[in-house]
Amino acid sequence: MSTNFETNAIRIQTERTSQKEHSVPLYLTSSYKFDDSEEMRALFANEREGNIYSRYSNPNITELIEKVAVLEGAETGWATATGMAAIFTTFAALLNGGDHIISSRSVFGSTHQLLVNIFPKWGVTSTYADLDKTEEWESLVQTNTKMIFVETPSNPGIDIIDLEWLGNFSKKHGLILVVDNCFATPYLQQPLKYGADLSIHSATKYIDGQGRTLGGLILGSKKLIGEIEAFARHSGPSMSAFNAWILSKSLETLAVRMDRHCENALKVAQFLDANSEIELVKYPFLSSHPQYGIAKKQMKAGGGIVTFVVKGGGERAAKFLDALKMFSISANLGDTRSIATHPASSTHSKLTEEERLQVGIQQGSVRVSIGLEHIDDIIEDINQALIASK
Repeated sequence: MSTNFETNAIRIQTERTSQKEHSVPLYLTSSYKFDDSEEMRALFANEREGNIYSRYSNPNITELIEKVAVLEGAETGWATATGMAAIFTTFAALLNGGDHIISSRSVFGSTHQLLVNIFPKWGVTSTYADLDKTEEWESLVQTNTKMIFVETPSNPGIDIIDLEWLGNFSKKHGLILVVDNCFATPYLQQPLKYGADLSIHSATKYIDGQGRTLGGLILGSKKLIGEIEAFARHSGPSMSAFNAWILSKSLETLAVRMDRHCENALKVAQFLDANSEIELVKYPFLSSHPQYGIAKKQMKAGGGIVTFVVKGGGERAAKFLDALKMFSISANLGDTRSIATHPASSTHSKLTEEERLQVGIQQGSVRVSIGLEHIDDIIEDINQALIASK
């Protein structure tokens, strides 16, 4: 094992058969044969390691998990069909009726739905906390609080929390700290190094990086992942072998892709910051970001997402999106192609206006996922859309 991320992402845990293939083969099978009845008994009794059924494990999924675990600095992990399945499975496996979650206020729209509409049906409650008001967190801890869940950087507000502080806070109160690390990826940030217990990814985004497939990943200790596995094996939010194969290959180019995403995004943020048609720009490595110092401490670079507010509110934002020529209008992110979306009417449309404003989503807010096109073409498209939307 190398000490370098790029080498590990390419060279760790490639499964090979007697055919000596250079690339990891596909294992498209639903089930597996046993040599005899004793092997079958031992596998079902967990006395021996091996494959039983692809809802439980599959060589492609195992290879992906072992690779990402090394990159994230985790003991092990679990893979799910989608990023939201990873979040749901983590909550469902580790929380019981009567438990309480402290969550960062700025979270993905579907995560918000889990916290306010779905898990309360089963007696799990939550309280939102502001990432920039850590002095208030102490008062939010209840006797039944069991978990802290945060996104950093957050979606779409690009808020940052000090993971070292949060790790110490969670240990002080004996809480499970879960970090959605999707925007940063394991290449830019490893929350477990700062005291997080679990790191979650929507692998659909940057880990795939090309808008092809869905997937979720949960990384952490053998103890917590064991509890998650026990739940997931029977509830069935399984990743497919084919998707695991795609995602494993994608990891081989993650570092070089993220370098370009970050380089382009910083230049876009700087361009917007100097543009008179923009009210506000949020990007972790922009010096005007409120948590710039924290971002520089715990992230390798600022990521590929820039959020900004155009002058003229929702009507201007709609005109801006419609005037874009190269950017795709899509709710996805983390693609090779640059993408723009209007959070208030798409990803966070189920929140009330008050709830959106609490997490910094205005009607004029636009989230852009900066792709790998030439930076001149990216900025030119943004600039002409700003001019056309006046």
